[in-house]
Amino acid sequence: MGAFVISKRFNDEYKFVFTSRKGKAIFTSNSYELKFECEEAVEVFKQNIDKSVFVKHKTAKGQYFFKLMMNDVLFAVSRKYTTELRLQKGINEIVLYAVKSETLDFSESDSIFQQP
Repeated sequence: MGAFVISKRFNDEYKFVFTSRKGKAIFTSNSYELKFECEEAVEVFKQNIDKSVFVKHKTAKGQYFFKLMMNDVLFAVSRKYTTELRLQKGINEIVLYAVKSETLDFSESDSIFQQP
């Protein structure tokens, strides 16, 4: 099952990434000024996943990605995929596992590879 991983961006705002069962990023959320807003966004998404819309796109270089929309507002953007089939598999993983996924908070530590 996947996980929602909360972390800080370089500008000190918060974001979360939904990762697959294998640990690969599937999508990254918008930025949030406060951590509790980020945590709430995860819960709102879990409760309203059936109302989410996945808008598929193709880059000029032929890569595929999707924009995740909630209530006609951009909520997150996926990573790039090499094929449309892989893109669909990423969407399917979200639909199947997001509701049951845990939330991991890595926002408190400045570096996960701290020096002794």
